[in-house]
Amino acid sequence: MTGTTGLGATVRVVLTGALLLGGWGARPASAEPTFLSKQYPRCTACHYSASGGGLLTPYGRSLSREEISTFGRQGASGVPAAGSTAGEEGFLYGALSSESPLQLGLDVRPSHLDVDVPGRAIADRNFLMNLDLQAAWRWDRWTAYGSVGRAPVGGGELVSYEHWVSWQVTDTVSVRGGRFLAAYGVRFADHTSFTRARLDLAQDDQVYGIELGVSTDRTLLQVSAGPGRAESIIADDGRQAFTTSARFQLDLSPRMVLVASTLHRGTSETAPRSTGTGLSFGYAPAPWLTTWTHADLQFQRLDASGRAYILANQTSVEALRGVWLRISPQLRWTDTDPRSEIRRMVYGLDLYPRTHWHVNLSWYRDRLPFTDRGSRTLLAQLHLYL
Repeated sequence: MTGTTGLGATVRVVLTGALLLGGWGARPASAEPTFLSKQYPRCTACHYSASGGGLLTPYGRSLSREEISTFGRQGASGVPAAGSTAGEEGFLYGALSSESPLQLGLDVRPSHLDVDVPGRAIADRNFLMNLDLQAAWRWDRWTAYGSVGRAPVGGGELVSYEHWVSWQVTDTVSVRGGRFLAAYGVRFADHTSFTRARLDLAQDDQVYGIELGVSTDRTLLQVSAGPGRAESIIADDGRQAFTTSARFQLDLSPRMVLVASTLHRGTSETAPRSTGTGLSFGYAPAPWLTTWTHADLQFQRLDASGRAYILANQTSVEALRGVWLRISPQLRWTDTDPRSEIRRMVYGLDLYPRTHWHVNLSWYRDRLPFTDRGSRTLLAQLHLYL
C-alpha cells in the first residue's frame, strides 16, 4: 500500500473517510463480535453464513430476544426454546413457522449523519441507509441464501449484494459458492473500521468464489478462491483480480478466540498484486465485557516498499442489560510516507430495548498527525430487523 501524496490528497482521504462513516452506499451490517461475551464464538451459532452477518436462523432469533434485548426476555431461566420464533423475534412477528425450510428477514436502517471537516461545509443529512429482504432456504444438507434491496446510490434499483448456495458435505466439511464477503480477521459491524474498509472488506467488497469450510469443536478453517471482487467483475472497472483467502480460528475457550488470516489479490489492470496477513484476538473476561484486538500487515509487489500497517481495538461494556458502551482506537500507517498516517477514535452507545430494535450512536474523530487536520462525525441509526 503506497503512501498518500500531497496535502490536497491527504485532506481528500479524511473527507472521504468522513463521508463513508455515515454509510453513504452502505450495506447491511454484520454480526457484532461484542457478543463473544455471551459465549458464542462462532457466527453459525446464530447466522446462516459462516462469515457472519445477514439473516438469523430461528435459533439465532430466539437468542436475540433472551440474551440481548432489555425488555424482551421471557424465559425465567434465560434460555429460550430452541428455534422459537412465535413472538416478536420472528419474521413479521411469527408470520413464518420456525419449522419452515424458508426463512425471511427484513432489514431497515434509517440514519442521521453530521460531518464536521474544518474548512469544508457539509450539511446534515437524514437518509434511509438500506431496505433489504433476506431469505434462506434450507433442505437436508443444502442451503440457498440471498438478499435483495434498494441500491444505496443511483436510481434506487434493486440489487443483490450476497447470494450463494452451500452444501454440508459431512458434519465437519462444507462447501459454498456464489457471492459473499471473504472470511478475514474479525468482522466488525462498522464497515468503515480500518480492519474492514482499509482492507477492501467493506460494504460492497464481496467476491465471487468458492469457499471450503472445515469446522471442529475448537477450530474453524475457511479457504476461498475466485475471480475477484463481484462489483468489479460486473462493472468491468479494471479492478478485478484473482483472489484467494484463508482464515483459521481457534476457540481457546467459549469467551476467548484467536484468529489468523491471509488475503491475496493478483495483478489487475489498476493495481499490482497484493497480500495481507492479520492476527486477531477476542477475549470476554466477563458476561458484560468484550475486547477485540486486530493487527494487520499489507504489502504490494512494488520496487519500493509499500507495506501498510493497521492496529485496532474495540472494547464493549454492557452497563445495563441491552445497553452497551463502546470505544475503538484505530491506527493505520505506511512505511514510505509519514503523511499517510491516520488515527481514529470511536465512541459508541448501542441500545437494544426490544428484540431486533437497535439504536446506534457513534462519534468518530479522525486525525492526520502530519498535518494536524482531521474530521469529526456523528452517526445516529435506528436498526430494525423484522
